[in-house]
Amino acid sequence: MTAPFPLAETPDAAALETGRLLFAGPIDFVKGVVAMDGLPPPDRIEVCFAGRSNVGKSSLINALTGRKNLARASNTPGRTQEINYFTAGDDLYLVDLPGYGYAEAPVAVVAKWQRLLKNYLAGRQTLRRAFVLIDTRHGVKDVDAEILKLLDRSAVTFQVVLTKADKVKAADRDAILAQVRAALQKHPAAYPEILMTSSEKGDGIETLRAIIAGIE
Repeated sequence: MTAPFPLAETPDAAALETGRLLFAGPIDFVKGVVAMDGLPPPDRIEVCFAGRSNVGKSSLINALTGRKNLARASNTPGRTQEINYFTAGDDLYLVDLPGYGYAEAPVAVVAKWQRLLKNYLAGRQTLRRAFVLIDTRHGVKDVDAEILKLLDRSAVTFQVVLTKADKVKAADRDAILAQVRAALQKHPAAYPEILMTSSEKGDGIETLRAIIAGIE
């Protein structure tokens, strides 16, 4: 019997090439958004990347796009306080959401950008999938569960992408995967595959490119 939420299989050669071509083309920064009225026109589909602070989101986006500094990585959790929009090809936005959870910022600032995050997830009609990044070393934490509930309520399909897989011994991965799978069983909006990645080693990056290129 297949395990619930299996790891995503490597796509076929045609899908991999479609993904490669999408991310080999121009990837341009559009704008950083601090309020809902600043969002770009909903004239193309979009996928977003969400994750708690320091999960490796910027590193993943940079690896995905093959550009070292497209998404600004910071050693200070919670530094990114905007929704950052990038174009990929003619028909897609890549959306980098503010990190959630612990942040070294004033309480009022944290509250403001968490409200923006919730409003975006609940109200963006062109959003096709949220990629929720989970640190392989830690599995799903309480702060992740809050976002997953929000995605359920917003009816936004989300797919878990495990980051920093190279930091975990192969012998420990099964227990972590079991914990993540158990957590996902509670969420009707969860896409039924998990992707394991390492931005440092490049693991899973080609597969993620192909997955994004195949979303309509």
